[in-house]
Amino acid sequence: MPDDELLRSTLRDQWHLVPTEITERPKSLMSRGWEVVAGADRYEARLAESAARQQIEAGLMAAEHLRGVRIDAGEPIRTLGGGLTAETPYGALAVLRRVPGRHLDGRDPVDQQWWGDRLGAVHRALQDFRHPGLRPWQLLDPDAPHLGAESWLRGAVVAAVTATTRLTVTDQLTYGVLHGDPAPDAFVLDAETGRSGLLHCGASGTGPLVYDVAAAVAYAGGPDQAAEFLDGYRAAGPVGADELDAALPVLLRLRWAVQADRAVRRGCEARLSEARRALESMPG
Repeated sequence: MPDDELLRSTLRDQWHLVPTEITERPKSLMSRGWEVVAGADRYEARLAESAARQQIEAGLMAAEHLRGVRIDAGEPIRTLGGGLTAETPYGALAVLRRVPGRHLDGRDPVDQQWWGDRLGAVHRALQDFRHPGLRPWQLLDPDAPHLGAESWLRGAVVAAVTATTRLTVTDQLTYGVLHGDPAPDAFVLDAETGRSGLLHCGASGTGPLVYDVAAAVAYAGGPDQAAEFLDGYRAAGPVGADELDAALPVLLRLRWAVQADRAVRRGCEARLSEARRALESMPG
């Protein structure tokens, strides 16, 4: 991870921003983030793996698209050289002008309604969005060598991939542009205006929209803790209730398998243990 000095120098050299305050955001699955104050303005800086650079840039353009259809989203700020991202020794860095408001609390029932509503609205608004950086959804490789690091891991990934493959073959799923990492603190609510929005669109790709829903449900602590979020999404999103009910358990298992896969590749024992507990608690 970059230290504050590297972050400050990159922001200065690539964006001509001189931060007076940098606050690291809680870690998410796909990227790292910081809130940056520079002068009178506030920004969101996002760092992702270099391999995901095209997806990150697709997400930045997705945010532009959302702004064009009056959905509040972070405004991508181009580098001094005109690029959407800047390469660093730790990955690709992007900067967005921050949407006003406080982060949503995924444990609060009212905030969950806002969270589900905004994710549903984003899915609808991006149905006609196209970008060359949008990569098709891909399943995990159950034969990957690193899955042998834990005795239980390969079997868990095989089970998740098998169930998902069966689902995508036998069920008609709604596909579209995925946020990729819709954590509650990626969404904000402005108490002064009553408007809600999102800070960024993650590393966007295309796939079953319920996978995004499953990712959010995982952040909420599971379906039992995400009832209000799901109600908000059903009211605003393009996925029907029957599809949501049928696909959510399968794609939630896949999301936790993805979490386990990334955790073992990064050597993150805490996240790997969290994924294992979630996978072992699931029925079937």
